[in-house]
Amino acid sequence: MVSENDSLVPFSFLLWQCLRNEDTQWQSLSPSMAQKEEAAAAAEPASQNGEDAENLEDPEKLKELIELPPFEIVTGERLPAHYFKFQFRNVEYSSGRNKTFLCYVVEAQSKGGQVQASRGYLEDEHAAAHAEEAFFNSIMPTFDPALRYLVTWYVSSSPCAACADRIVKTLNKTKNLRLLILVGRLFMWEEPEVQAALRKLKEAGCRLRIMKPQDFEYIWQNFVEQEEGESKAFEPWEDIQENFLYYEEKLADILK
Repeated sequence: MVSENDSLVPFSFLLWQCLRNEDTQWQSLSPSMAQKEEAAAAAEPASQNGEDAENLEDPEKLKELIELPPFEIVTGERLPAHYFKFQFRNVEYSSGRNKTFLCYVVEAQSKGGQVQASRGYLEDEHAAAHAEEAFFNSIMPTFDPALRYLVTWYVSSSPCAACADRIVKTLNKTKNLRLLILVGRLFMWEEPEVQAALRKLKEAGCRLRIMKPQDFEYIWQNFVEQEEGESKAFEPWEDIQENFLYYEEKLADILK
């Protein structure tokens, strides 16, 4: 976790205030999205973070991969640009994206109105706890009852059923916590168990929303490493707007 200056604080509060006035000037969803994304998924790299896939036909390399020890939770202030471009891309067919990236902003407000803010990111791996659970285990294991907490997550995909259950339990026992989750994609949204878990999140008071193009730009500016030679301006990928509308419609159907 890293402390932020005052310029970070108003953003999340403004974001929460603007949720009731969502922008309605979005274009209609194109019916060709599934075909486009299916073709795009076929061209996606097979590795976890978008690097070139290893040659698994090599017995020695395959043996090395099998013998790797369990992965750990990775934390930091900013994630590499190529991780963001691959993991946060809001595609429908998320081939190769088998882990979760969670960027967070925590604002703790005292009764006197003073706000302390911090931010960072979590990345989970196969054999470790999921990023959502790791947040409550490592980043915020306890809550001061004298403070009011406003937490915003920017997550590459929505929680699985087990993580959603952990979030619900935390919200139910922590009355001074408000949680807003913005997701790039919906995880296994066709499964009844996952749909029920997302509805329980809403019932527990969690605000769940699909990321707009502006949200991806915010992540790029505030959570992504700006390496020398990299373009500092966010460059939206093809169909980012179309895919947002696709997932927004699916989430609205689930939560209604």
